Amino acid sequence: MKKQTFIAVIVPVLFAVILGTGCSRESMTLQERLATLPADTLFRIDADTSFSEAWEIRLHQPVDHRNPDGPRFTQQVFLYYAGADRPVVVETEGYGARGGRNELATILKANLIRIEHRYFEESTPDSVDWKYLTTWQAATDHHRIIELFKPVFSGRWATTGISKGGQTVMFHRYYYPDDVDVSVPYVAPLNFGPEDPRMEPFLENVGTPDCRDKVFSFQKMVLEKFDTLYPMFRDMAEKRGWTFTRVGGPETAYEMTVLEYEFAFWQWGSIPCDSIPLGGTNDKVFRHLVAVGDPRYFADQGLAYFEPFFYQAMTEIGYYGYDFEKFGSLLKYAHNGDKPEFAFSAPQGLNYVYDYEFGKKVSEFIKHDAENFIFLYGGNDPWSASAADPGNNKKILKIVNKGGAHGTRIGILPDEQKEEVFSRLEEWMDSPVAK
Repeated sequence: MKKQTFIAVIVPVLFAVILGTGCSRESMTLQERLATLPADTLFRIDADTSFSEAWEIRLHQPVDHRNPDGPRFTQQVFLYYAGADRPVVVETEGYGARGGRNELATILKANLIRIEHRYFEESTPDSVDWKYLTTWQAATDHHRIIELFKPVFSGRWATTGISKGGQTVMFHRYYYPDDVDVSVPYVAPLNFGPEDPRMEPFLENVGTPDCRDKVFSFQKMVLEKFDTLYPMFRDMAEKRGWTFTRVGGPETAYEMTVLEYEFAFWQWGSIPCDSIPLGGTNDKVFRHLVAVGDPRYFADQGLAYFEPFFYQAMTEIGYYGYDFEKFGSLLKYAHNGDKPEFAFSAPQGLNYVYDYEFGKKVSEFIKHDAENFIFLYGGNDPWSASAADPGNNKKILKIVNKGGAHGTRIGILPDEQKEEVFSRLEEWMDSPVAK
């Protein structure tokens, strides 16, 4: 999605007024707050009819919040204003931030603050020191932004995010449980390792036996057709300018694409099982493989954007691996090495030590101390294998959309589940919802 069109010139912002992490709790107008933000610049941008005005802000943040007087970076923040008395939804992006609507803000007729994650796109420090890309530093980014805007709004606050953005919601509330009133993470895993062991048994039981057999049969077929399909893979890569040095070469990338096919097929759920081309032409089989498996995920050119994510995956937030054994001798290039499977995707030259205690601490927080969470998952999405577990915590609502995928949203839930979500939102946000 392209960047939004600017409709006003850059507005200078007073920089020295608020450089600390706190701000006054006295009531302020939006204009008063914008005029005193610790930011380089802000732009007025287009707003749809749900909002009266919108702004893109480049906010100064400490690279290390434990050293607020040290190096800074500018964090991209989008503010969509609906009214000082309306609720506020903070969307914690796990990656870069773009424009567009937010489901929860629409439901609550709320103001929206969308925050780009540190070390992604416009929010990358000039000098990247990876040790400051932690869940605590990111949560403190969000805490500081919430504190800056609290004096503007009198309504209740909610955080929300999708996938890694939903993970970011969990982690922010773990560190700052009192910042907001409600949190709604969508399809957000809570992984317990860089190759979470819960993925494999999930994939062995997801969907129907017939569909799982078709997925496995397709994977075996494209491995057996290596001599025919791999030249097509190389030709496509050359035309698109893709190289595969970091993954171990194009042959390895081809087999990794086959391995990824299973996870991606169930994650997105966009292809009916009957459409898997077990008897199709070579061209049809190849096009299906790369459409689902997405070889760019393993290309050097696609890794630059995801490096910050995989740094976090290899240190705190975890990921998944593949089942190599079930393919036996059909795999000739891809193999299960000593390092986590996706270590090649993380910044190179670093010594990674995974914090196995972090996920367990967040899990205990959710089971015992967390309040006013609504977790949404798709039943067929492999990320639901490592879903948050509220245990007996009655202050948390966990919704699993049976047969749903990673695109599960409130609007596509069955009516009974949808009404349950609306009821909790109205109660916890003290605000009517737009059904």
